[in-house]
Amino acid sequence: MFDSIGWVEILIIIVAGLFILGPERLPEAAGWVGRTIRQVRDYATGAREQLKQEMGPEFEQLRKPLEDLRELRSFDPKKAVTKHLFDDAPAESSKPNGYPVASPAPVERPLNPGERAPYDPDAT
Repeated sequence: MFDSIGWVEILIIIVAGLFILGPERLPEAAGWVGRTIRQVRDYATGAREQLKQEMGPEFEQLRKPLEDLRELRSFDPKKAVTKHLFDDAPAESSKPNGYPVASPAPVERPLNPGERAPYDPDAT
């Protein structure tokens, strides 16, 4: 609910409330705000439950697009592109940042004296 409000803003609101309301009325006002927020939350929960009961299975169909929108809020283009580019790679072959883990380079042994280097006709 208060995702965009940090501790500094809350502290400023408390100090402003202390100056505006005074130390005698501030606890009473804080209690009123807490009760009001709790009541609004209860109303929202009750409305959601009533809507869920009345709509039945259609409620989940209505809720699915809202969940998709919530996922878009945390959309990261870099992860999406990486996922679609490297979709065929197994899940455990990716780092936490989404980039695939590089496979270890094959160990190349030195050529023995008189041995010819490998020839790749596609590379020439």
